[in-house]
Amino acid sequence: MALDGIHHVTCITGDAPRNADFYTRVLGLRLVKKTVNQDDPTVYHLFYADNEGTPGSDITFFEYPGVGRGRAGAGMVHTVRWRLASEDAVDFWEQRLAGETTVLERHDTTLAFEDPEGLRHELAVSDTADEPLTADHPEISGEHALQGFDSVRAYSANANASRPVLENVLEFTPIDDRAWEARGTSRGGIYAYDDPPAERGIGGGGTVHHVAWATTMDEHEAWHGRVEGAGLHPSPIIDRFWFRSIYFREPSGVLFELATLGPGFAVDEDLAHLGESLVLPPAFEHLRDQVEATLTPLGLPANAPRLARRRFGNRVGPAAAR
Repeated sequence: MALDGIHHVTCITGDAPRNADFYTRVLGLRLVKKTVNQDDPTVYHLFYADNEGTPGSDITFFEYPGVGRGRAGAGMVHTVRWRLASEDAVDFWEQRLAGETTVLERHDTTLAFEDPEGLRHELAVSDTADEPLTADHPEISGEHALQGFDSVRAYSANANASRPVLENVLEFTPIDDRAWEARGTSRGGIYAYDDPPAERGIGGGGTVHHVAWATTMDEHEAWHGRVEGAGLHPSPIIDRFWFRSIYFREPSGVLFELATLGPGFAVDEDLAHLGESLVLPPAFEHLRDQVEATLTPLGLPANAPRLARRRFGNRVGPAAAR
């Protein structure tokens, strides 16, 4: 068995409208699913990805309105790295992000920046043969678009404690003594450690909640058995409707999820109209009136299909979903 790289990265925001504006208008990702946190359906779960919502391109956010900015510390992911096609793309993003972030650092073929709540990202030229996972945007050409995840970096006070789990249980391939690759039949993704800062980490806006690694549907139960057999105390397999999930903490403290590559986001929405309205899994549909009354209205993303603009005007929040 092998994990097919990063499935998704889930983070926290305190401001869904600002979050949606940054990840769609600025970064050019597509809002592919607007739903709720299934463990707390009073708050949003927003999914941004390529045009099809493909695993490997999917950054997601729980919105806890007004939550303060957090701070990454030991046992937390602190940086999400994305792939770019060329140095020209790095140049493009350096210019595009100049007026959109207060932190922007260029290092040859990489560019680091923070989102409005301090979540750190890196863009890097990639020479992988993996399929580029891009989203359409009126201001960003396909040659410049983000191409999916390359890696995540976490803080660990003792990376060696995690090595047996990463290598022997999850079958990550070591790159060096602080970085590993999870590579399956279709994609790969890198997991790396840095020494933690002195300050304790604080969950909140701009922090990563968990990182998910991709499994096939056929192998998901076997992965659960392997993780359980290693004494990592996984959750039961949870049906999230669009994928199935297993959660556990690796020894450095980072929350991992193993998420299936299907069924996918198009099982309950037409592919052309993903993310246009509030969608609830069937088990939550009876809560719609209650949920819609609590969620923050969202404006239509800048790169939403034109049909959505005609259909909903400039609102695709709870009221438009009725």
